[in-house]
Amino acid sequence: MHHALEWLNLVFRWIHIITGIAWIGTSFYFNWLNDQLRPPTVPEDGVGGEVWSVHGGGFYRVSKYVVAPAVLPKTLHWFKWEAYTTWLSGIVLLALVYYLGADLYLVDPAVSSVTVPWAIAIGVGSLALAWILYHLLCRSPLGFRNLPFAAVLFALLSAFALGLTSLLGNRAAYIHVGAIIGTIMAANVFFVIIPSQRRMVAAMTAGRSPDGAEGLAAALRSRHNNYLTLPVLFIMVSNHYPMTYGYRYNWALLAGIGVIGVMTRHYFNLRSMGRTAGSGWILPAAALGIVALALVTRPVRSPVAQGAEPVTFAAVQEVVRNRCLPCHSAHPTQAGITTAPLGVRFDRPDQIQQYIQRIDARVVQTHTMPLGNLTGMTDAERDLIARWIAEGAVLP
Repeated sequence: MHHALEWLNLVFRWIHIITGIAWIGTSFYFNWLNDQLRPPTVPEDGVGGEVWSVHGGGFYRVSKYVVAPAVLPKTLHWFKWEAYTTWLSGIVLLALVYYLGADLYLVDPAVSSVTVPWAIAIGVGSLALAWILYHLLCRSPLGFRNLPFAAVLFALLSAFALGLTSLLGNRAAYIHVGAIIGTIMAANVFFVIIPSQRRMVAAMTAGRSPDGAEGLAAALRSRHNNYLTLPVLFIMVSNHYPMTYGYRYNWALLAGIGVIGVMTRHYFNLRSMGRTAGSGWILPAAALGIVALALVTRPVRSPVAQGAEPVTFAAVQEVVRNRCLPCHSAHPTQAGITTAPLGVRFDRPDQIQQYIQRIDARVVQTHTMPLGNLTGMTDAERDLIARWIAEGAVLP
C-alpha cells in the first residue's frame, strides 16, 4: 500500500508541475501581450492594439480587439484545462501527503492540540472560505481600486497564514496558504474568466453585441492571478527550507516573502508596459527585503549549558536511535515512511556526523524534526544534542 501511495505521489506531483508550467506560461504570456499592445500600424475596425514578435525563425502579428471581432472565427482556442488540471492535481497531492499522512505532516502537538479530523476540516474549509471572501471583495466597491484592494487582500491572506500556523503543523500551514492562493486563481478561471468569455461568445453567436464589461471583469481576475503567481511558487518549494516555516514568526515571514514576490511581478509588468520611469527602485528593494529576512531569521544560538561531564556520543546515539531512526534508517519502522526521507540515514556514527549541520538546523535550531515530533523528542534531548555539537561533535 505504501509503495502504491509513493507512486501516486510521484505521478500527481509530476502532473502538477507540468500543468503548472503550462498554466503559468500562458498566464505570463497573455499578460505580457496585454502590456505590449501598441496602436496598430494599419488601423483596423475594432482592433485596439497589436504586437509584433519573432520566435523560432518566424514572424508573428497578434491583434487584440477592443471587445470582439465582427465575425467569430471557426476555431477559437480556449485556455482553461491548464488551470483546472494544476488545481486538481494539487488537491490530490494535498490529500495524499497531508491528509492520508496527517499524523506525520498535518498536525503537530507542539503547535496545537487539534485532532486529525478537525485539522482536515480546517484545511479544506480554509480553501472555500478564502475564495468566498476574495470573491466578495472583488465584487465590492474596492474591486477596481487597486491599492486598497491589494491592502485588504494582503491582510486577509496574512490572517489565514497566522491562523493556520497556529493550528496546523508548520509545513502543512504553509502548503495550505499556497493551496488557498491556488484555489483563488483556479476559481477565477472557472467561475469568472471562462464564464465571461462564454457569455461574450454566446452573444455574438446569437447576433448580439457582446458586453465589454464581461471582458474587463475577466481581465481583472487574470491580472490578479498574474500577481499571485510568484508567492504561490515560493510556497511550493518552501518545504525544502525549514528556516522559513520553522521560524518563530513564520506567518509574518511568509507575508513578507509574498510582498517581495508581488513587487517583483509588478516591476516586470511595468517594464512590459514601458513604464520604467520611477520603477527602478522596486527590484533593489525586493533584494534588500530578502537580505533583511535572511538576517532576521538567522538563528541566534543561545549559550549551551555545560554539564559536569562532556556529552558522550553513546548518549547522543541513544537519542538518535529512539527519535530519528524510525524514519532515517535503511529500514524505517515509522508508519507511512518506506524509505529514508531524502536518503538521509543515521544507522552509523559516520552518517550522523555527515549530516551534523542538518541535525543542528532542523533538530536543535528550528525544531522541525522529527516530523510532527511523532517520536516524542524532548527539549532535554535537543539540549543534549546541542551540547554535543558545541563540544565538537566528537565520535568515539
